[in-house]
Amino acid sequence: MLRHPVWGAICLLAVLLVLCTDKLCTDARPSAYALLVDDDDEDDGDGSGSSSFSFSSPHETPDELAFGFYDGTCPSAEAIVASTVRELFAADANVAAALVRLFFHDCFVHGCDASVLLDRIGGGKSERDAAPNRSLRGFGAVDKIKARLEKQCPGTVSCADILALAARDSLVLVGGPTYPVLTGRRDSAGSFYDDVNIPAPNATYAMTLSAFARRGFTERETVALLGAHSIGKVQCRFFRDRIYNFAGTGEPDDSLDADMVGEMRAVCSGDGAAPMEMGYYRQGREVGFGAHYYAKLLAGRGILRSDQQLTAGSTVRWVRAYAAGHRGEEAFREDFAHAMVKLSALAPLKGSAGQVRVSCSKSVE
Repeated sequence: MLRHPVWGAICLLAVLLVLCTDKLCTDARPSAYALLVDDDDEDDGDGSGSSSFSFSSPHETPDELAFGFYDGTCPSAEAIVASTVRELFAADANVAAALVRLFFHDCFVHGCDASVLLDRIGGGKSERDAAPNRSLRGFGAVDKIKARLEKQCPGTVSCADILALAARDSLVLVGGPTYPVLTGRRDSAGSFYDDVNIPAPNATYAMTLSAFARRGFTERETVALLGAHSIGKVQCRFFRDRIYNFAGTGEPDDSLDADMVGEMRAVCSGDGAAPMEMGYYRQGREVGFGAHYYAKLLAGRGILRSDQQLTAGSTVRWVRAYAAGHRGEEAFREDFAHAMVKLSALAPLKGSAGQVRVSCSKSVE
């Protein structure tokens, strides 16, 4: 049964508000970020400092994506995704960060089409073989969600929509903001190994901004999206050079706080009994979504060089804004939710394009 028309109207209004542009919302109240900056810090003309988001991507409002896309074909689809994510999270809280990271890496290559989930096809390499993706986890979680959906509604719900919904539901479970997710994406029939270009752990802020700009994201949106690192854990191999032999100097990275170097070395020189990984913990080893990530960067406690580099250039103004106490936290959550809606709308396959896989790791023959 379809949802009541009033509910559909409410949902449409919600996404229109989220996708609000400068032109459409000149009379709206300023964002939380706008209340934090001085006039001297405002936009210099390139759009990166705007207090309202500009959603200029040609894929921002695809006609075939909609709220409740599966209402008539699989009414319980979104509930099944949400309940399975909750079950997986209860068994292993690390699954939340894994699913969010999978979604990011998928959307960054040819859009949100679940191409990152595919195994090798005909002996050729898949995206999973590319260096930035070899440490990805969460594939088994996606398979479990898909199996339950196939049992309820065979051949109906795409893997691309599963990733989009599971990422949102995962973020909510770790304390992140909720945001509207349109559905109706279709799955890619191929994988794109040669096109995987994800910012490296040691990327400079210029490299990171360039990678995000190529996908239509502003400086502000980029810094907000990187706040997702607040929920993840980083393996030592991705930052070992920063604490022992940075850039061949034989010394640690001088942008790191001295105490942080000691903490990182203690983790990475362990006997293997404990996981050799670190996260942007809030208290003790508590992992949770929040602007504490930005406060740690300002204190020289960025685990990855690409994170710490956000304090090395113009991006530092956004780091400072998000680290500014309660108001900064509010601004970050608002901006992150907007940016996730935009990310979710990157180049989806829709209508008759692509396919709906039965198994997320295998294309339909």
